[in-house]
Amino acid sequence: MKKIIFIMGVSGSGKSTVGKLLAEDLNIPFFDGDDFHAKSNIIKMSRGQALTDEDRFGWLQSLNSLAKKQLEKNSCIIVCSALKKKYRELLSKDIQNNTKWIFLQGSFEEITDRINKRTNHFMNSEMLKSQFDILEEPKDAIKININLKPKEIIALVKNQLESKSEFGLFGLGVMGKSLCRNLANNGFKISMFNRHVDGLEVDIAKKFKSEFPELSSASAFDDISAFVNTLQQPRRIMLMVNAGKTIDYVIKDLLPHLSENDILIDGGNSNYKKTKERIEYLKTKNIHFIGAGISGGEEGALKGPSIMPSGDKETYTQVKDYLETISAKDENNLPCCTYVGPEGSGHFIKMVHNGIEYVEMQLLAEVSTILKNLGQNPDQIANTLDSWKDKASSYLLEITTSILRKKEGEDWLVNKILDAAGNKGTGNWTTIASAELGVPSTLIASALFSRYISFYKEERIRLNINFERQSSSELNVTTNNVLEAYQFARIINHYQGFKLINEASKKFSWNLNLSEIARIWTNGCIIKSRLMQDLVEVLKDTDNLLVNAQIIAMINHYKPSAKKVVSQCVLNDLTVPALSEAIQFFNGITTVYASANIIQAQRDYFGAHTYQRIDDNSEKFHHTDWKN
Repeated sequence: MKKIIFIMGVSGSGKSTVGKLLAEDLNIPFFDGDDFHAKSNIIKMSRGQALTDEDRFGWLQSLNSLAKKQLEKNSCIIVCSALKKKYRELLSKDIQNNTKWIFLQGSFEEITDRINKRTNHFMNSEMLKSQFDILEEPKDAIKININLKPKEIIALVKNQLESKSEFGLFGLGVMGKSLCRNLANNGFKISMFNRHVDGLEVDIAKKFKSEFPELSSASAFDDISAFVNTLQQPRRIMLMVNAGKTIDYVIKDLLPHLSENDILIDGGNSNYKKTKERIEYLKTKNIHFIGAGISGGEEGALKGPSIMPSGDKETYTQVKDYLETISAKDENNLPCCTYVGPEGSGHFIKMVHNGIEYVEMQLLAEVSTILKNLGQNPDQIANTLDSWKDKASSYLLEITTSILRKKEGEDWLVNKILDAAGNKGTGNWTTIASAELGVPSTLIASALFSRYISFYKEERIRLNINFERQSSSELNVTTNNVLEAYQFARIINHYQGFKLINEASKKFSWNLNLSEIARIWTNGCIIKSRLMQDLVEVLKDTDNLLVNAQIIAMINHYKPSAKKVVSQCVLNDLTVPALSEAIQFFNGITTVYASANIIQAQRDYFGAHTYQRIDDNSEKFHHTDWKN
């Protein structure tokens, strides 16, 4: 992969000497940034005057243009002081993935002594002090002490550039392996680690490397120390291990081998509260931590997932290029990866993503059950779902269609699968978070509890014998009614999901951008859909989907079918908890006078909890002696 190697540091640090020697050794072109200064800048510096940012702007732009032009042909070395972070950002604009920084470090006294020994050099000690005053040391550079001899510096730099990996991935499960291949396919030099367990996990990383040509330049390890030592500093290590205690054990094992400012990225489904705790704990060790929700499954991880990183924003800029490069791209070719917000907000929205996903899956299961009871076999159900693509396109609709068509022998495979659904905890966490925040995410809870009910298979069989059930042969609905009921429930599901995110954002002062979150969910993730693409624009103007004119029109159009489908299912003893809850929730959230007045009176009766009156604008709380 072609690289622009910028050698930076204050005047007198030896940039030109090191740059020329390194270029000669690597057999690539060398450019001294000073040669590209405007004449006015040279005159100003020769008079002992420091350049302003305005003076530097055009110069930095010209060096950025030079770098881009050189990349078309070859790697090269450019020497430039690049003292401020914003200078480096301008120098590497649009070529961040192809940029490497080498920072030559030395004290003011050391470099002053060097300059005083030079002749015909425009830099004086006062100007040098001004450079030290504005110097913002880079966190993502190869740092070299100028006291070393030039040949020693070249050897150190080459060792870092040629043998050190720029990104590490810890844990080679399904997602970890796919992400490794994704990184390698995008030209990144990576190191991969998987633990060694005698008889169970032996040479996993090495065997994996040998399977895929794109991993030929990757380094494979089952020794933590060796793995960490192959990474450029600051080290960037993504953890792809099971959520929970395993993450903490891995952090404990890694810490003795890490250095200050190294970065750990948790790409698993961790609880957002634990992510916040880990960020705070690792701050005490001067280690940075990014919580990054990742969605897309095995295929998404390989071809481009949706990535939801959070934590310190400045730290994110040091891993941004890697994450955004490997992510999916939206319809405008922008990465489906964005800085979400502080603390564990990235894992929070991944948790909600999974809650929405639970509901979308449950709705499709319910729709399939209804269509089955209308007399359709799995192939016919698949054809019906396929015909909905223009109106209700989504990843989950597509895969459900494929699932229904899969046969094993003469029968459909789906008919042979035990009807007991598992879960990995994120739906549970979403329901708990909703309760803690006081947000009625009723569809997510309904989808979760439907999975729990399904798991009681033996009890369901036993109870089915005890109770008569209505025959569903008289189900009086059309496939179009079912489609519109499905669309209605999906809107309510997305309303509840974004409502939960918005309330969390307010509660924790995260300042989340709902439209941007919807945008990174338009590709790469499990809940990508045409509806999600529409919500990107809707959420630019409001944080409440149900006040948008277009959504209001859709709800009013779909509701009659939703009512009809749910009522017919209830009359025919068909279980449709998510479709039913969509109607119940919508009726509740749009009711002016709810039944909660009775509940408040009951609470006051037995517990003196008080109540407010609708005819008292003072918001005073009242209590009644209900027994007299």
